Amino acid sequence: MVDCHILIVEDDFKIRKLMKLYLEKEGYEVLEADNGEDARDIFQKYDPCFVITDLMMPRFSGEELCRWIRMDLKSDIPLIMLTAKVAERERIEGLEMGADDYITKPFSPQEVVTRVKTVLRRTANRCNKISYKGLTLKHSRGEVKYNGELIKLTQHEFKLLYFLMRNPNQILSRDQILEELYPNLEKNVIDRTIDVHMGKLREKIETSYETGCFFETIRGRGYRFVAY
Repeated sequence: MVDCHILIVEDDFKIRKLMKLYLEKEGYEVLEADNGEDARDIFQKYDPCFVITDLMMPRFSGEELCRWIRMDLKSDIPLIMLTAKVAERERIEGLEMGADDYITKPFSPQEVVTRVKTVLRRTANRCNKISYKGLTLKHSRGEVKYNGELIKLTQHEFKLLYFLMRNPNQILSRDQILEELYPNLEKNVIDRTIDVHMGKLREKIETSYETGCFFETIRGRGYRFVAY
């Protein structure tokens, strides 16, 4: 399970790759962009839950990217700004723009990792998602997306997908799923109900988006979400 996808927006190739290397060592999945315009496209497609952006960039600056995320998208995801500017006024302006932290160049990549962990501790409820192979579920928002495209699910389909994705590669019996979806075990709920919900998930995700296998039926035992 990938708890946090981080988008690094930095036009300096060496700095960007070094940050990526250190963050991936900590288990984060990293997306990259070398300018603000590409960062917008990547953000909309992959819906990262953390952004680290340089301020001085060609084709849509870091300030403009921050405003777009905070004001246009109304997103409160954690965001760290990188800059060579040292004036206190400029740092304050960046924070007022919506940044959660501000790192002045030059810096060590380990400092970036430490700052990311610190910001995540403060903003844990703003980075609440599960993601596998392009399929992303945000429980707090009730959203499911595949490669950035929103998938409409019913309440029970969403609960079933959330239960499966919370337990990747594990066989879940029909009894376990029934208890999760229908905690009061209504008398009119039967195993066939689960099969119907699974069929709808396959249709809306695997068939519609040609994703390959996410959902596996284990005969006589139940279902498994395939996360590898």
